[in-house]
Amino acid sequence: MKNPFENLDKALEHRVRLQIMSVLVTHDGFEFNALKEVLNITDGNLASHIKALEREKYLTVSKSFVEKKPNTKYKITERGRTAFKKHLDALEAVVKQQK
Repeated sequence: MKNPFENLDKALEHRVRLQIMSVLVTHDGFEFNALKEVLNITDGNLASHIKALEREKYLTVSKSFVEKKPNTKYKITERGRTAFKKHLDALEAVVKQQK
């Protein structure tokens, strides 16, 4: 019997990263402050998890200015969307195997 845990994505095993991807997969883009509020985490915590997902090329970061204030927006990439789906499928397989 194959171990379904082998199909889990290490980058998505942390709950904050999974939450970030869950938000991004359902929106066209999300701003840093809004994401921080939705997830109820600190700037530093969000930034470190965003960096990890960015390294995997699961999301893109765009920086701009809105009324002279910096604005950072995140979007999920196709690679990220695919990885997220595979991770959810692996989680589902783990649950089914436990029944």
